Amino acid sequence: MSRVALVTGGTRGIGAAISVALSKAGYKVAANYAGNDEKAKAFEAETGIAVFKWDVSSYQACVDGIAKVQEALGPVDILVNNAGITRDAMFHKMTPEQWGEVISTNLSGLFNMTHPLWGGMRDRSFGRVINISSINGQKGQMGQVNYSAAKAGDLGFTKALAQEGAAKNITVNAICPGYIATEMVRAIPEKVLAERILPQIPVGRLGEPEEIARIVVFLASDDAGFITGSTISANGGQFFV
Repeated sequence: MSRVALVTGGTRGIGAAISVALSKAGYKVAANYAGNDEKAKAFEAETGIAVFKWDVSSYQACVDGIAKVQEALGPVDILVNNAGITRDAMFHKMTPEQWGEVISTNLSGLFNMTHPLWGGMRDRSFGRVINISSINGQKGQMGQVNYSAAKAGDLGFTKALAQEGAAKNITVNAICPGYIATEMVRAIPEKVLAERILPQIPVGRLGEPEEIARIVVFLASDDAGFITGSTISANGGQFFV
């Protein structure tokens, strides 16, 4: 029986590429989404991947949503914490709401999703938790104090939880993408991309969502059982840790 993978924010951008790649690799995939019903239903129709709607910033919503996924597909063995939002502002103009919304989704969302699944992974002595952080969680980014703090927190979450899961054959790893050619990045004016962003990337191009997805597929596999607590940078050489 194929294993079940759950991808948060799994119907658009990097998340969609991850969902599709895991499905092609033979996993039964559930793609979570928060708000865009039209895009989610189109994704489901196009790919055949089941979609489930809830907000990862709510612990109870995650508990209820995970229960629906497991009722439909079976126990979740692979969790990809990909859901994320931005509420960018310079710090002196940032509101408590902008801070709280980003922390609640991008950092607390990892707890809200992983905690309800952790006991089952321990009981079955198998699990893969893959957290999608960001280059800006490694180096920081002006105008993104909230986002950078949350994504840096994701890395601490990964390293600590990996130590708890190791004895139970549960790995916990993080991926830090750089600039990836998603709908959001493609919306940046071409002049800004060409003159300000691409010159920062030594390989001279944006990354593709499928390149992040291939890392996820590997980390989800049995072949990656000796890799845990790691952070994989995928940024075209833009930043080295």
